[in-house]
Amino acid sequence: MQGPVQRTRVNHMIRISPIRLIGADGEQVGVVETHEALRLAQEAGLDLVEISPDTRPPVCKIMDYGKYKYELSKRENKGAKQAELKEIRLGRSIKIDPHDVMIRVEQSRRFLMAGHKVMLTQRFRGREMAHKELGLERLHKICVDLADVAKVEMSPRWTGRQASIVLAPDKPKIEAIKRKRAAEGKEEEDNLEELEAQIAAQNAEIGDDDSDDTSDEVSESKDKKTKGKKDNRIANPVDDEIADLLGG
Repeated sequence: MQGPVQRTRVNHMIRISPIRLIGADGEQVGVVETHEALRLAQEAGLDLVEISPDTRPPVCKIMDYGKYKYELSKRENKGAKQAELKEIRLGRSIKIDPHDVMIRVEQSRRFLMAGHKVMLTQRFRGREMAHKELGLERLHKICVDLADVAKVEMSPRWTGRQASIVLAPDKPKIEAIKRKRAAEGKEEEDNLEELEAQIAAQNAEIGDDDSDDTSDEVSESKDKKTKGKKDNRIANPVDDEIADLLGG
């Protein structure tokens, strides 16, 4: 009886032993000798593919290499066709809460990992225009936070009372992250439909008006006159810093 046909298209390239092996179903087999991993791949009628050659021991996976290359090519072609610019707005003014900023950073990260460019827009209202450095510092910090997956394509550009930056995916860094996740058996495709809806709702709430609207300041002034000493609302530290700078 003829045994399983050995596939050497990928197998012969693996010269280091031992290796860390991931099974065909994504299970962690552990560190094994290369000849043992080849035997397991042959028994399954599959290939032994080195997916993380720079680690020690290198990580290899039992898989159908032809199918893997086809799926990879299909994802890359799909990403190339659908890559587009995503706008994420940082609130109506520079008084956005730090927690909300971090939410937007993670939203940006997901878009970048999926191959999209991201435009982050910081708005300034009323007297905030006298302290542009606060908003620009925030945009700079976001660039730093996303430096592991992105590079700056457009430095802050002004349009009326708002400043925007554009971040582009740093493909080598992103591919390295994806290879590491694959080696850990964590590779999965992010469904962006829910994220798209979330961003659309955020941006709609903020609106498109770029006028010098001081209604927020008038409202804050009224609040200061009426809230009195017994108001126990938790203060936003960003609000306090801006109030000090603006002489409020």
